[in-house]
Amino acid sequence: MLFSRLERKIAFRYLGAKKRGFGSVISWVSLIGITLGVATLIVVMSVMGGFHDTLLSRIVGMNGHVVVYHQDGAIKDYDFLIDKMKQNKIVAANATGIVPIAEGQVMAMANGNNTGAMIRGIRMSDLAAKVENGTRIYGKPLDQIRDGELVAGASLTRALRVGMGDNISLASANTSTPTPFGSMPRIMAYPVMSSFFMGMYEYDSGYIFMPLETAQKYLNIPDAVTHIDLFLRNPEDTIAVRDALANLLPDGFVVRDWRDLNRGFVGALQVESNVMFLILLLIVIVAAFNIVSSLVMLVKDKSKDIAVLRTFGVSRRSMMKIFILSGTSIGVLGAFFGTVFGVLIAIYIEPIRQFFQWATGRDLFPAELYYLSELPSKLVFSDVVGIALIAIVLAFLATLYPAWKAASTDPVEVLRNE
Repeated sequence: MLFSRLERKIAFRYLGAKKRGFGSVISWVSLIGITLGVATLIVVMSVMGGFHDTLLSRIVGMNGHVVVYHQDGAIKDYDFLIDKMKQNKIVAANATGIVPIAEGQVMAMANGNNTGAMIRGIRMSDLAAKVENGTRIYGKPLDQIRDGELVAGASLTRALRVGMGDNISLASANTSTPTPFGSMPRIMAYPVMSSFFMGMYEYDSGYIFMPLETAQKYLNIPDAVTHIDLFLRNPEDTIAVRDALANLLPDGFVVRDWRDLNRGFVGALQVESNVMFLILLLIVIVAAFNIVSSLVMLVKDKSKDIAVLRTFGVSRRSMMKIFILSGTSIGVLGAFFGTVFGVLIAIYIEPIRQFFQWATGRDLFPAELYYLSELPSKLVFSDVVGIALIAIVLAFLATLYPAWKAASTDPVEVLRNE
């Protein structure tokens, strides 16, 4: 066995000593520090993982995993190009859908209110197929939206104070109308027949979907689109499709994947996650240093007992193992309780947020700042186990110096001074 019965008995007796062992203030601080550090790390990493997956799935899922542009702006003969893409073996093996999009920025106006918005022309059958299960649709079903009708975000319709069937006027400086007084922005009114709530503030407050033909007429790009979105079975496998399209398409076309289009956003999420992990790891490190101080004082307080044990034949190695077991036990207990608390909080993070929001009367998670209406959380088993093991390893490392100090005690010198 790793530890003998005698070593375990002495180690746990020292651990239970009220003066310097587990009953001491420093040992309790160490235990609580490791528990809080592990729990906080698990919660923060789970929330960061939830943010990463939720935001990417919604942003990337609506915008396509691979996007094809043309350097001149509009893409003509897009149906021919889509058929050509589908005939490519690599594209056909990886793509689940190829969707033409006509997109532009507008000013949306209604009832004396106005706000900036992005209009996206798309075939309603494609939109219905790409809308996630968590998205709530109000009004007409998407596949029943006809030419000249709009599907607007729920937050946008609320800001403009419009209901189903009410008109929204769209003004675009990019599609001007010539008049005797010069070019004027094109302003056209369309009825809102449906609205959506994705739970992502950027889309709910700033996007308007319309049939592709309607967007082409409004943007003055008849028989053309602004870009083509490709949706893949595995969003991580974009390189092969991107390279195949680069070789397939004529000169003038630009191919980008979701990493290129969201490079700053994805990089910021990763950097923030790494920084938060390092900062919160300091809590566990500080708690580990408390274990050092606690065991050093325990060694000093029990020097006579250590000397007596050495004279009875307890080896230096056994003395080291006794104090290593005593200190590491604090780390194991802290990691266990921290893991339990952290997993429970990560699972019920949204009800906990709502409770504190109700108790304080403040919005603790504003959607316009964090882009999501709910606090996401994603527990990863490997992360939980890794965090617990890091805490135990740090606690173990913290015991090495005190254990070496105890093993180096000279019994003759100690007993001579008594």
